[in-house]
Amino acid sequence: MYKRKIEKVFQSWLENASHKPLVVKGVRQCGKTSSVMDFAQKHFKNVVYLDFREHPDYKKFFTPNLEVDAIIMRITAAMPNVEIETGNTCFVFDEIQDCPRARGSLKYFHLDGRYEVISTGSLLGVNGYKTPDEKKEEGEASIPVGFEDIVEMYPMDFEEWLWANGIKEMHVEYLKKCLVSEIPVEEALHDRFRELLHQYVVVGGMPEVVTAFMETKQIGKVLAVQRRIVDEYQSDMVKYAATADKSRIRECFESIPAQLAREYKKFNYTVVRRGGRGRDYAGSLQWIEDAGIIRRCYNTEITELPLDGHRIQSEFKVYMADIGLLVSMLEEGTQSSILQGDLLSYHGAIKENLVADIFGKMGRKLYYFHKDGGVELDFLIRYKGQCTPVECKATTGNAKSMRTVLKHPEKYHITSAFKLGDYNIGRSEELLTLPMYMAFLLTEV
Repeated sequence: MYKRKIEKVFQSWLENASHKPLVVKGVRQCGKTSSVMDFAQKHFKNVVYLDFREHPDYKKFFTPNLEVDAIIMRITAAMPNVEIETGNTCFVFDEIQDCPRARGSLKYFHLDGRYEVISTGSLLGVNGYKTPDEKKEEGEASIPVGFEDIVEMYPMDFEEWLWANGIKEMHVEYLKKCLVSEIPVEEALHDRFRELLHQYVVVGGMPEVVTAFMETKQIGKVLAVQRRIVDEYQSDMVKYAATADKSRIRECFESIPAQLAREYKKFNYTVVRRGGRGRDYAGSLQWIEDAGIIRRCYNTEITELPLDGHRIQSEFKVYMADIGLLVSMLEEGTQSSILQGDLLSYHGAIKENLVADIFGKMGRKLYYFHKDGGVELDFLIRYKGQCTPVECKATTGNAKSMRTVLKHPEKYHITSAFKLGDYNIGRSEELLTLPMYMAFLLTEV
């Protein structure tokens, strides 16, 4: 079991005297079930686990009514070995999107107050997910607005990857000290973090993929698990999306590597299909985003805060939420090049998606800046109360757009910037260069 940041979120939830039943949402295979079960088993004497995907028949526990005592009576009749004790029992409803009435019951568990409930869901709110019968069932059991706490969980982020590889808190604190003091990282540590970064790009943060790598160190086995996960995503698209959207959703998803391989990576519907238009595919792309598989990065009108207030709704790039899954979709041999330190292929797409992975998993929304005149900034973030550009594609000394922006603060209102790459810490006037592996430390807002 890997150390996950979500554990602190669960702990804070439990310690909050006014907490409600918890719903943990996130993309498939990101570790929701294992993290929830680990937490529940550590904090409760009794854990009642119901997996609605593996056992669709468990839905019957929630009909014909949602009275808590009646639900418990049905569960214990079908599962006589289950122990349920007031004040020391946690119900875990896994894949709760498959049983809308179970989600509806959260209101009554909260009002009852005798038991804790933690639920997980992978496709919550995704359009077209339900069959006609399930839509009818969902309509009869509305979402318990105001009676549930919702948190989002992501695949393992880079810092969690470091923990899994034996990096201690003192090492992370050392990196933070180097960042604040703007002093280079010692060579031995620098080389180790570079190595771990390159491995992370290939492996990503899906716990099952991480386990395959940690146990075997065989990229073939890593790739097999990644491709199975991608296949499962594609199966979901075919199985659960509305009939009219099935093929379009898959086309959008399968176009992502080609979109990112372009020099200017703004998502272009004609790359999905010749003659493709936004009005035909916008809902399909939204489906993939709602499922947690991708993240959008929006262009902004100007380089000023608030970034969300200046975003251009129709201009965006699309990145895979997990860098390892993107790399698994690229051509054979890409993994070998990356492990040897080459992150330059696909016109910088791997570097960009890596930073999008790191920023996205820390909860940052993604923005960039592009003007037809030639100025392009890979990312814009809010950092220490300022709009701050982050360049990640440029090789050493080559950040033309960044220099242009920094030379004209009267026009762009930018006073400092970061450049991430394969080098150590250094400063040139307003531009602070950082090793790519330090992106996860840019947490201040």
